Amino acid sequence: MQVPTQTLEDHKSNTFSALFVSQAYPRSRALVFVNAKGVISREPVRTQLQAMQDIPPNYATLFVATCNLLNLANPQRVYYENQDAYDEREYERKIAWTGERFHALNADVLAVQEVWDESALKAAIARSGLRYDFVSVPGAQNAPPHNGAQGTPRVGIATRLQVDHVRSFVDFPPGFGIEVPGLGPHTRFERPPLLATLRMKHGQQVHVLTVHLKSKRPKFLQDAQGNALEDREDRKVGTMASLRSLVMRGVEAAALRCIVIDLLQGTNTPLVVMGDFNDEPHSVTTQLVAATSEVAYDKAARDVALFNAYEMQGESALKKDVAYSHIHQGFPAVLDQIFVSEEFVATSRRSLGDVRRVDYFNDHLHEGRDRSRSDHGFVRALLRLRTD
Repeated sequence: MQVPTQTLEDHKSNTFSALFVSQAYPRSRALVFVNAKGVISREPVRTQLQAMQDIPPNYATLFVATCNLLNLANPQRVYYENQDAYDEREYERKIAWTGERFHALNADVLAVQEVWDESALKAAIARSGLRYDFVSVPGAQNAPPHNGAQGTPRVGIATRLQVDHVRSFVDFPPGFGIEVPGLGPHTRFERPPLLATLRMKHGQQVHVLTVHLKSKRPKFLQDAQGNALEDREDRKVGTMASLRSLVMRGVEAAALRCIVIDLLQGTNTPLVVMGDFNDEPHSVTTQLVAATSEVAYDKAARDVALFNAYEMQGESALKKDVAYSHIHQGFPAVLDQIFVSEEFVATSRRSLGDVRRVDYFNDHLHEGRDRSRSDHGFVRALLRLRTD
């Protein structure tokens, strides 16, 4: 039998004859390389060089999760004047439930919101049975002389990774303050975003920014003691109160956008932004932070854009129709989100990794209202970063 041959040259300029022996190997269509001494290798139809190019890079995995913990506070401590403090039994139930959820998430990084007492968060983590070497909730510390958060709950982080740097952003960038009707200048975050610069075990550095933007709840005017200064039954007053909340969330989003730009512009350090955005992923305020839509008409915008991790999942991910993290008046919504920089976008030429999967832990939202549980679902993403 006579078979066709073709000549190939390898990377050392040695010449071999390649024989397609499809009759001998009809299913694999093997490619046999021979030299003067006989057969030296048998490969599929691709050359060895092509096969080497197709070898996937080495990756390290990273589980991140965002959790709004619904007023996590110590027992017998008043956090809002119009709400009762937890008694010991309620506190125990809340710590146990939260610890179970942390155990189920088993994330390398936990971004948490609505924490009044850092010690309560540490108690929930201890109950989970997991080890987190670093736990921090700036503004909610309990070590003397601190007495936890005052006025509003704070955001925090717990992680197994090495922590290079932590910074809490309190003030808006210069020029980004705004007048809120009836309230005056709004120049500071109500719940300061928390930036943690972490290092994975193979040395890769990654920024994690935990956020909690102003809610949609109407912002009515009140005095220092919490007494109403306007008629909350008046529908026009209610409209103005809702506008105040929108303005406040909008300017917080714009200030947060400035932080994102500063972290991403001209760098290749991956960034994860996660937390309670208090609006949908494609809303105006969320897109003020992410600016994903700008990429469609400005390729240079990718450098400073954020991408919804749920939409960046790999093709093998199971995108179930349960992607919601909150239910308001019977309607599901995605308020709790994970956004990533282009280093986690597999199709980007600057890609250093990808998003493998995003999961929503939201079954408890259908178990009835109970303040020992959260009124938000938790969101977890499995990310990968190259190690080579």
